[in-house]
Amino acid sequence: MLGIGTMVNVNVTVTVVVLPQEPSDDSPEFDHVVEASLDASSGRLLVLGCTDYAPDAATFEVAPGWNRVRVSRSNLARAAQADIDSDASSGTTEKIRIQVWAALESPAMIIKRWS
Repeated sequence: MLGIGTMVNVNVTVTVVVLPQEPSDDSPEFDHVVEASLDASSGRLLVLGCTDYAPDAATFEVAPGWNRVRVSRSNLARAAQADIDSDASSGTTEKIRIQVWAALESPAMIIKRWS
């Protein structure tokens, strides 16, 4: 299991992309980017919020075994400024992109830190 924190405690936009190989580095386009390894022995990835019900979660087919997960977050300053109202407009909504590809297990790393 991987936990992804958010800047705000409201709805955020999440996009999941399953890839055949490691993507190119586009971290300059994002505020915060991290990577970690995940053992998906079932070949399924479930993505859900902290109050979601697992049987209803979005499910994605991934390579069985070790995968690499890159989480890229954007619009953090605007979301933080709007706070509880950040999900009222696409201009202030926090955006999270999750990219997944088959890869050997390796240590988690911060590619770009937002401060």
